Amino acid sequence: MATPLRVLVHGGGIGGLTLAVALARRGHTVEVAELRDELDALGVGIIQPSNALHVMREIGLLDDCLKAGFEWEVLTIADPTGATIAEIPQPRMGDAPSNNGIPRPALAKVLGAAATAAGVTIRFGSTISELTDDGSGVDVTLSDGSTGRWDLVVGFDGIGSPLRGRLYGDRFAPEYTGFANWRVTVPRQPRVQGVVMSTAGPTAKALLTPITRDLMYLGAVFAEREDFRPDPERAHEQLTERLSAFSGPVAEALGAIPGPEAVVYSRISQVTVEEPWHVGRVVLAGDAAHASTPHIAQGAAMAVEDALVLAESLDSEDQVPAALAAWEARRRPRAMWVQRMSRAVLKQETGTPTTPEEDELLKIGIPGSAHVLVKAY
Repeated sequence: MATPLRVLVHGGGIGGLTLAVALARRGHTVEVAELRDELDALGVGIIQPSNALHVMREIGLLDDCLKAGFEWEVLTIADPTGATIAEIPQPRMGDAPSNNGIPRPALAKVLGAAATAAGVTIRFGSTISELTDDGSGVDVTLSDGSTGRWDLVVGFDGIGSPLRGRLYGDRFAPEYTGFANWRVTVPRQPRVQGVVMSTAGPTAKALLTPITRDLMYLGAVFAEREDFRPDPERAHEQLTERLSAFSGPVAEALGAIPGPEAVVYSRISQVTVEEPWHVGRVVLAGDAAHASTPHIAQGAAMAVEDALVLAESLDSEDQVPAALAAWEARRRPRAMWVQRMSRAVLKQETGTPTTPEEDELLKIGIPGSAHVLVKAY
């Protein structure tokens, strides 16, 4: 697009900041409306697989991510005692590393610093109050009272996206899967040089993921009632009870939990916006449009891919509506594949009946998924 655009990004998470950096470095004027008071990401750590690291390379932040995290190449499958069953080398996309574990706050810091350096304005404590799209631009009033007119508004505002509700009402509300994720950051054990996945029967799986030289996180998924919340006084004990079948590295990690306040608990929900992800000049991306379960570690990767491809589509098209149509044509098949595969793995691991389509996906499996997703998007 020859003429620089004015773009409002609703949400300063991983996807929103990646888009802000990509667009600002292309000469567009970008503002980010972020409801929180600072860029302090919630949660523990995430995996950046090779396709996500390729995006970081494209926006000039690969080295910063690797410096802040822990690069790894091999997925280890272990039994409940921690004994190795298999070691599976992970594929690379181009010359990006196979994987990088990184603390979420560290990644937020890297992206936030890059956005500021690129000239992005971040409006903290603000969200969209009013929005009117007249076809040639979008007039927006933010909750801080400021107003502006934008060529494009992008909703990277998460699984609970207020912008999605504004566009579609409650038609595409998050669907609770019946399962929840327990995570906690603990000191990294020297033997954990990459993700170690241990299973104990069909309903018990634990992952140890290195995120710095000194830290790793323990993650586990269990079926939980929708109204369940961990006891704030004994959440670490509840997690230990759920992982009682494990010894070795998992038990050692459980023993290193400092207290209940260290446990991060989140219900696993899914969002599928079945209508076009853009209405006029307003578009949804990342979890706002296609949230998946975390079972193949591609949620954040899909968000940053969305961001880079949107920037590329705006480069290649002369008009915003055409760019949004081209972007969705590229992104929807891949994001939906990730969602279907992630849900199939969840069902397999928890003994839930699968469909014939899911059975075909499960023939590819988690290791095969990595090979599918390092292909060009």
